[in-house]
Amino acid sequence: MSNIVSERFERLRQERMAPAGRPATAVLGSIREVFAHRQLLDLLIRRDLKSRYKDSALGFAWTLIRPLVQLAIYYFVLGQILGASRNIPEFAIYVFSGLTLYGLFSEIVASGTASIVSNGGLIKKVYLPREIYPLASVGAALFNFGVQLVVLLAAAVLQSGFDWVRPDLLYFFPATLVILIWATALALLLAAANVYLRDMQYLVEVLVLLLMWGSPIVYSWQMVSNAANTWLLNLYTANPITLAVLGIHRAFWTAGNDSQYPSDLLLRLAVAGVVGLVALVACQRVFAKLQGNFAQEI
Repeated sequence: MSNIVSERFERLRQERMAPAGRPATAVLGSIREVFAHRQLLDLLIRRDLKSRYKDSALGFAWTLIRPLVQLAIYYFVLGQILGASRNIPEFAIYVFSGLTLYGLFSEIVASGTASIVSNGGLIKKVYLPREIYPLASVGAALFNFGVQLVVLLAAAVLQSGFDWVRPDLLYFFPATLVILIWATALALLLAAANVYLRDMQYLVEVLVLLLMWGSPIVYSWQMVSNAANTWLLNLYTANPITLAVLGIHRAFWTAGNDSQYPSDLLLRLAVAGVVGLVALVACQRVFAKLQGNFAQEI
């Protein structure tokens, strides 16, 4: 019996050790791993959506209630009391379109930042491509964005009839794509950083607030162009979030004219998208380098 046991140990000793679930550092390798686990990604998205409104009487209705309350506050406080609506016609559509797109960005960044830490139990027990957790946050945010987009479309019809169906509506697609690219890049980077520095999720809350007021959501780009000097205006306009918000305004806000937007807006969106793809690759590489110690740090 002892000889059999010894032979087994000897065979095991001679076996070459191979890492189980070695993180893929190459971008294409990570994409292949995520695609191979796409069904699990779908399950994680569903889990995030269900857990968010678990035991809630209104359930997914909160997806509409929160932005509508936020819209009402901005419309009455900023639009009516402070008089912003006098300078921006169709102020409700203007604000709600910007809030809808920025809500997609803020939700991806905020939930993506906490995604690795909040899934620590799974990460410690089984290997999965770690990118799948921030990407699940992206999927859940897209679902909520889709629900709010339906409300935006209905509001646009009520405000302008079907006059908003025009070629400028196509600006919606590059604007949304720019937000998705940059939000996903930041979610990957900040999710990895949050594992090692837990203050990151609180810093993100401040960052999201600053970026919101640094974008023309409740005020117009023309107001900034009239108040800021040339270099400051160029810096402000180069912000991809600013460009994306201007893009969705161009798509749904029919009261705007060319003076409300910078020149070559579509080209600027294309440049922001290309630069965002470079940033996304860089953030994924940083994420891949840091993910090896996630289980130990959590």
